[in-house]
Amino acid sequence: MRLALALAWLAVLLLAGWLVAARLEFSGDLRRFLPDARTPEQRLLIDELGEGPGSRLLLLALSGDAPEVLAAQSQALQAALAPDPRFSLVANGAAGDLSAFPADLLPYRYLLTTSFDDTPLDADALRDAFDARLQDLGSPAAGLVEPLLPSDPTLETLVLAEAWAPAAAPEPIFDVWFDRAGARALLLVETHAAGFDPTGQLDAVETIRARFDTVRGDSPAALQMTGPGAFSVDIGGRTQREAQRIGMADTIGLVLLLLLAYRSWKMPLLGALPLASAGIAGLGAVALLFPAGVHGITIAFGFTLIGVVQDYPIHFFSHQRAGLSPWKNVRGLWPALSTGVIATCIAYATFLFSGVDGLRQLAVFTVAALAVAALVTRYLLPGLVDPAPPDIADSPRLQRLWHRIEALPRPKWSLAVLALASLASIVFAPGPTWQNDLSKLTPVDPEAMALDTELRAELGAPDVRYVLAAQGIDADAVLAATAALRPALDARVADGRLDGYDMAARYLPSADVQRARQSALPDAPALRAMLASVLADSPFRADAFDPFVADVERARTAPLLTVRDLQGSPLASAVSGLLLVHPERATALVSLSGLDNPADLATVASAASGADVSLRLLDMKDASESLVIEYRGRVLAAMSVALLLLVATVWIALRKPRRVWRVLLPTLLTLLVIVAVLRLAGVELTLFHLVALILAAGLGLDYALFFEHAGDDRADQIRTLHAVLVCSLMTLLVFSLLALSSIPVLRAIGSTVALGVVCNFVLSLLVARHRAAIEAARAEAEPLA
Repeated sequence: MRLALALAWLAVLLLAGWLVAARLEFSGDLRRFLPDARTPEQRLLIDELGEGPGSRLLLLALSGDAPEVLAAQSQALQAALAPDPRFSLVANGAAGDLSAFPADLLPYRYLLTTSFDDTPLDADALRDAFDARLQDLGSPAAGLVEPLLPSDPTLETLVLAEAWAPAAAPEPIFDVWFDRAGARALLLVETHAAGFDPTGQLDAVETIRARFDTVRGDSPAALQMTGPGAFSVDIGGRTQREAQRIGMADTIGLVLLLLLAYRSWKMPLLGALPLASAGIAGLGAVALLFPAGVHGITIAFGFTLIGVVQDYPIHFFSHQRAGLSPWKNVRGLWPALSTGVIATCIAYATFLFSGVDGLRQLAVFTVAALAVAALVTRYLLPGLVDPAPPDIADSPRLQRLWHRIEALPRPKWSLAVLALASLASIVFAPGPTWQNDLSKLTPVDPEAMALDTELRAELGAPDVRYVLAAQGIDADAVLAATAALRPALDARVADGRLDGYDMAARYLPSADVQRARQSALPDAPALRAMLASVLADSPFRADAFDPFVADVERARTAPLLTVRDLQGSPLASAVSGLLLVHPERATALVSLSGLDNPADLATVASAASGADVSLRLLDMKDASESLVIEYRGRVLAAMSVALLLLVATVWIALRKPRRVWRVLLPTLLTLLVIVAVLRLAGVELTLFHLVALILAAGLGLDYALFFEHAGDDRADQIRTLHAVLVCSLMTLLVFSLLALSSIPVLRAIGSTVALGVVCNFVLSLLVARHRAAIEAARAEAEPLA
């Protein structure tokens, strides 16, 4: 009968797991763990982090071979990557690098170029252009110029390609970019995938590496790659490797601990069933309620709940003994077990109202997993266990240990001293209490960060801190407003106050500018007449330039170029990252590199604001810090509500103030001690420390509830001691391994909960346990003697 039930349970788990796996969609977008933006700066920060140009850039460096070999490899790599739809821009400084200029937009070059804004396209301009082309044809550049001549004698294609090259680009060597030392060939790649699309970024990074391996051949050259996408790929791989190592160690430790604790090979197998049920239930719940995707952090953190979920079967196993029906055993434990489950679920359920999608997912996963683990322990697990195992209370070692524990003095005033000392440490510990800098949470290797800083300086890639933002009612208004800033920005670049800048107006002029350029273009008959006059004494034939006449005429009469026309072209990514168009407003961004005097530029932006367009300089660092502070406020509010509900749950379950106080005191003291120790250790608290505190509180509540539930029966106290020892050791193993992780999020969670396990166990043992009946009777009799 027990075997049939186990097989049926396993079959249901396999079927449920298959159904959940088929429905589950994973997401790596960290914006799910950010609160709803309230200010313009916060909204822009979230858009910029995920979609902006800085988040899409990959910086490449080829080194380890002779410069001419590296230059050839750079050319070959650029040629291999440019046609790939994964990339919107692949630039290496080559003169013939026109990948950013799509062929179907070539006729529009006379609406996009600034060449004829001051000097019209007339006979004089054409004469100068053809004289220059004659010289070009006699130079090494002839191979590049000759194919362009029939349609583009003024070389506007090259003019635009140069204008669209990254600002502050390095000087080329062998016709491609090199660093200042001339030892590394540099490339700048912009991906179509957004910065918070880990799958797309992984695909892009792996494609670049594969293409480089092909291009390199037998050369000893090496590829270095940096940028947000490369960081996310490295972090993802490192997280996966650490998760596998930690998971393997946890599994081995769990099996060995259960074998040692119960001397039976069945217990690890039986204990795994509630855990598997909880995991599948949690995944199924979030897959059902969040069809857009479940974040990996939700799943990673959710499965750390092994420390709570495993408590339920362990308490059941430790209290089972001969002469006691498993069903009666679990019914006796159910009041304490269910109280702990309800309290922990209520604590996490408060995150449903945090306004943060990632925390809502975490709440759903946790509540579903804990509830199912408790229910299967209550209604299924008793049908599988041996009804007559050895009684844990008969263990001589545990009896001696409990005897020593009973000899410990009951703490009274010392607890008040501990609480006051912890509060004083929290208040007076040196250094900031909260960590508001998102960048310090990243697990990016310091050497990789140093390389990123170095290559950004070499390539003039945009910074992500300061951004000029123009907000108005439509795209034309904000494009015109940012274009009007170009003289002021160019002046600052010229005198060194600004290294460079980029804006959508570089690629897409406003409608008014395009109309003005159209009206200045000659019509086809006039242009042919000019060509005939200019080329009368030239080796060029006038009829050879019919494609040029056709392109100018099309530019003169074509509908104005809009953002929609750029869709599907490489320019779309550059413009979309700098021009954010919404139904009721539009925002044009100007990314800045090497800004020395933010206040000066903020004054310029403020002065340029008008009735239709507001211009301001945004500090993304301040915006990120304000977002973190707001996020923390919501989590602290949720924790406050959770604490009140936790107290209410324990009060309803126990009803007597003395019992309630005995259960809650260890948990409350533990929370104070954890925060105090972290502060004294110089740890700046993050969101993940706060979330881990909820988990630590749930664990402490379980320990105290079961010590309280054991009452004054010595045998039951020993069984409870055994169960809590096994639970705490298992949880300590899991979270100690997390505390050793190189991933800041996992390290914060692991260290917080591991410290909480130790404090909860010690304080629950000292505060929540009852005196054994024999000891209490002896204590009462002594005064009479």
